[in-house]
Amino acid sequence: MKFGFDIDDTLIDLRGYAFQLYQQKLGREVGRELFDQLNRVEIHELFDLSDEEGSKMWNSSLEELYYADCPVYPGAVEILQQLDREGHEIFYITARGAAHGEGTKNWLKSQGFPVKDGHFYCGMKDQEKFEIIQNLELDYYFDDKPAVIDTLSGDSLNVIIRDQSYNRHVEGLRLTDWSEFYHLVKSKTS
Repeated sequence: MKFGFDIDDTLIDLRGYAFQLYQQKLGREVGRELFDQLNRVEIHELFDLSDEEGSKMWNSSLEELYYADCPVYPGAVEILQQLDREGHEIFYITARGAAHGEGTKNWLKSQGFPVKDGHFYCGMKDQEKFEIIQNLELDYYFDDKPAVIDTLSGDSLNVIIRDQSYNRHVEGLRLTDWSEFYHLVKSKTS
C-alpha cells in the first residue's frame, strides 16, 4: 500500500513546541489549557501578537522550530518503520518552504523516520499538495490541516485526520494517538 503523511502537527508536535518556544522567547507563561482550546493553527494570539507580529515571530524562529528538539509524536517513528519493513511505500508531503526541503529530510532521517529518495515532497501550496497526493495514487493520507482535509474529502483516498483543536469541526476518521494507527487502517479496509 501507499501511505502519505504530512509532517508538522501530524508526525511531530511542531505547534506545541512553538508554544513552548514562544513562552521562552517572550518571557510569558500561558496556560496549556488555552493552547489546547485554540481553534486556529496559528498560536500568536495567545501572546497578544497581531497576525503580522505573529508571522514575523514564526518566520524568525523557523530554524529553531524545524531543526532543534521538536518532539515526534510517540509511536509515529515506530509505525512508519514497521510500514517500511512490511514493504509499504511511505511518502512525506509538506508545505514547508522549499528552502527547508533538504534540512527537513535530514532531520526526519536523524529522528529515525524511513525517508527514501523520490518519496519526499516539499514547498507547495495547498492546491499543489492536493495534486501531488492525487498523482501518487495513495491509499491513505494523514494530515491535520482543515483546508487540505476538506479538499481531499469525497475522493477515493482514505483520509485520516490527525486530531488537533483547530480541526475538530471537520468530519472524518481521526487519529488522536499513533497507537490507534493499525486499528484505524484496518477499520477502513474491513
